[in-house]
Amino acid sequence: QLLESGGGSVQSGGSLRLSCAASGDTHYPPCMAWFRQAPGKKREGVAGIDSDGSTAYADSVKGRFTISRDSATNTVYLQMNNLKPEDTAMYYCAGGMHFDEKDVGYRLETAEFAFWGQGTQVIVSS
Repeated sequence: QLLESGGGSVQSGGSLRLSCAASGDTHYPPCMAWFRQAPGKKREGVAGIDSDGSTAYADSVKGRFTISRDSATNTVYLQMNNLKPEDTAMYYCAGGMHFDEKDVGYRLETAEFAFWGQGTQVIVSS
């Protein structure tokens, strides 16, 4: 099971750090990612990190968001800086196996992940 935390309400320009921890019988998935979905909009891949440390980001968050992982604690983080109202959404953590033929950027587009969390809400006010 993947458990997200760290969501909340902030003003535009503020920062939040989301956390995703693997718990229970869930082994720490090698490839991890964050997705988001705003009301009335399609789910969007935000950032991903693979077992080799490679990362990928949506163009809309490049330079503002950073994904990282702490293997010792089985936790993946999404540091979000300079938040904008358009970042308002439910943020979901996702995890899955590593595939040599599918880099994490591709998987942000296709959402090919076996495990998903319940989501944490992020609200950014102007």
